[in-house]
Amino acid sequence: MKVAALYRHPIKGIGVEALDQVALTVGDCVPYDRHWAIAQDGAHFDTAAPAWVPCRNFVRGAKAQTLMAITAQMEGESITLSHPDRPTITLHPEEDAEHLIDWLRPLYPDNRPAPAAVVKAGRGMTDSDFPSVSVLNLASLRAISQRAGAPLDPRRFRGNIWLEGLPLWEEFEWVGKTLTIGTAKLEVKEVITRCRATHGNPETGKADVDVLRTLETFGHQEFGVYATVVEAGEIARGDDATL
Repeated sequence: MKVAALYRHPIKGIGVEALDQVALTVGDCVPYDRHWAIAQDGAHFDTAAPAWVPCRNFVRGAKAQTLMAITAQMEGESITLSHPDRPTITLHPEEDAEHLIDWLRPLYPDNRPAPAAVVKAGRGMTDSDFPSVSVLNLASLRAISQRAGAPLDPRRFRGNIWLEGLPLWEEFEWVGKTLTIGTAKLEVKEVITRCRATHGNPETGKADVDVLRTLETFGHQEFGVYATVVEAGEIARGDDATL
């Protein structure tokens, strides 16, 4: 197996960034992955004692597939965000929070709780209740693309590490096992159950493929696995991966 692609998502649900390499530390996410999140009106998030809370409290692609077309590029803690329907902006998510929310608002539906505040919790605001790194299988992606009748962009799945060279769905058998990727070791914890964010095309922000229904034709709604870093190390595109 080899690493085919690496991604992170500095603001949860708001932009994807491709990486060439990354250094992982024990018990942490990919650096700056889901580092910030945008709490919606009525969110149960205590800014005086910030801690992880479930994804339902935040603005995210499952609620508005338009967000799936946002790309991000970090330099320090400044982020450049781009979207086909919005002007490109560069900002610091906390220092320029009002500007970020104003930029985001036209992309978010009026029938959803409005974006309200930029928050962070001292750990990546992953959908899992533990700091996770997601690992995905390109063979599984090709299988669902064929079943859907359209090539599916890996960015639909907002994963961190994409692997090439393993059989279809083999990743589901990895729970409880350890992966060595580059010089890092990751323990696979659980399979990822998917949501409607995957319906959004990362090029257009339009919902164009019912990925959940396509997954159901395989007998489940799962894709990829969550892992935790148990030995620090570096990972780069093209690195070997072993189970």
